[in-house]
Amino acid sequence: MELYGGIDLHSNNHMVTIIDEQDQRVFERRLGNDIELTRRTLEPFREHLVAIAVESTFNWYWLVDGLMDSGYELRLVNTAAVQHYSGLKHCDDRHDARWLAHLLRLGILPTGYIYPKEQRAVRDLARQRLRLVQVRSAEVTALQNRIWRSTSIKVCARILKGRGDEGWPVISSKELRTGVASARRVIAALNDEIEQLEQQVLERVKLDAPYRNLMTVNGIGPILALTIMLEVGPISRFASVGQFASYCRCVESIHSSNGKKKGEGNRRNGNPHLAWAFHEAAHFAVRYLPAAQRFYARKARERNPIVAMKALAHKLARASYYVLRDGVPFVPERLFAS
Repeated sequence: MELYGGIDLHSNNHMVTIIDEQDQRVFERRLGNDIELTRRTLEPFREHLVAIAVESTFNWYWLVDGLMDSGYELRLVNTAAVQHYSGLKHCDDRHDARWLAHLLRLGILPTGYIYPKEQRAVRDLARQRLRLVQVRSAEVTALQNRIWRSTSIKVCARILKGRGDEGWPVISSKELRTGVASARRVIAALNDEIEQLEQQVLERVKLDAPYRNLMTVNGIGPILALTIMLEVGPISRFASVGQFASYCRCVESIHSSNGKKKGEGNRRNGNPHLAWAFHEAAHFAVRYLPAAQRFYARKARERNPIVAMKALAHKLARASYYVLRDGVPFVPERLFAS
C-alpha cells in the first residue's frame, strides 16, 4: 500500500494529512511546530509513505530538513503555482493538507527548489548584506534630499556614503548640521556592517566554475556574482531564458488580448534578491559600458528612466543565462547588436 502525505505549515503549528491510493484519509492531525513530535507521528507510516508535500511561505527550513534527515522524501510546494480546488463552500487547513496529498498522488503537484542546507546559511548572510545596502541607499537618498532642499546643492552619493569629504557644502543651520552628522554616523555604521558581511561571504564560499564567467558581464563584480550564484543554484533548473528572466522578476506581468491590457498577473512571483542584483548590475553597466549607456539613453527617451533601467536589467539577466548555460564569456556586441 502506498501512502501520500500533505502538510500545511503555519507559524506555530502544521496540519498533517495522509491519504492512500484511493484518496481516502488514513491519518489527520494538527501538530505543534516540534520536529521530534512530527517524526514520532509519522513513524508508523514511514514504510509506506511515498513522499510528503509541504506548503509554507517562509518557515520551512526546520521541517523539511528534519524530515529529510530522517529519510523521508519531501516535496516543497510552489505556492504561486499550485491550483486550488474549486466548488467547495467551506475550506480550511484540513482541506488544504488533503489537497496537497491528492496532487502529490496524481503527480501534478507544482514544486519549488529545496536549496541545499549546506549553503543556505551563507545565502542568508548575502541577503542580510543586501538588506543593509538597501537601508544605506535609503539613508543616503534622505540625506541628499535634506541637504539639497536646504542649500540647493546636490552632494553626490559617493561622498554621502563616506568615500571622501570634498564637496560638502557650508551649512549654517545648527539643526541641519546635527541632522547631517547623525545621518553620516548611521551610514558609517552601515558601511562597517556591510564590509564585514562581504568579507564573511567571500571567505566562506567561492564562485563555482560556471559562475566565474559572470565576472565578464559588465556591472557584475565578485559580490554580485556570488549573490546570483547563491540565489540561482544550478542553472539547469531553468529550461529557457524566459523562465530565468521571469524568476529574476525582469518580465512584465500583464494579461492582454487583441493588443489591449486586460489585467495583471502576480508581479511578485519570482526572486526579489535576483531582481535587485540585476538592477544593481544595470546601474553599474550604465556607468562603464558605452553600449549599455546608449541602450539606456534610447529607452529613457522612449519611455522613462525607471523603465529604461528595468529593460537594461532584463537584458543583463538574459545575457547571464546564456553565459551560465553555455559556459562562455560575455560579449557586449551580441547583447546590444540591435
